Amino acid sequence: MLRFTGRLIRSGGWWAVEVPLLGIYTQGRTKKDAYAMVADAVECLVNRKGFKVQVFPGDSNYFEVGSDTVAPLVARFLQHQRHQAGLTLVEVARRLGSASPNAYARYEQGRCVPSMSKLSKLISVLNDGKGVVIEMPRS
Repeated sequence: MLRFTGRLIRSGGWWAVEVPLLGIYTQGRTKKDAYAMVADAVECLVNRKGFKVQVFPGDSNYFEVGSDTVAPLVARFLQHQRHQAGLTLVEVARRLGSASPNAYARYEQGRCVPSMSKLSKLISVLNDGKGVVIEMPRS
């Protein structure tokens, strides 16, 4: 199962929820509602029939969202990272040393799941060699 870390933030009468690596920001009146809203947001953005997300509450205000179906979740992550970098599929392909964007596009379409080493390379390419900082839940 692939999981991404999220954070709850109390804001007045609401619980704001964020999963920055997926570009998810929402809120709920209670923690339970906030968790339901973040799961719904991920499922709606992924937009794949049968795709389900689980929320794993953690210590403090941290939690994780994950799915047994890895390809669509990796696809959402890569799409968000590319959009954050302001890159087109052609530009990503060029950075990967490929003339065709199709090989990379298959990852964003969820048709292929990259190995961990390939995912690391893709993240580096999308972020101009800077990588991504993944915040771990605090205990």
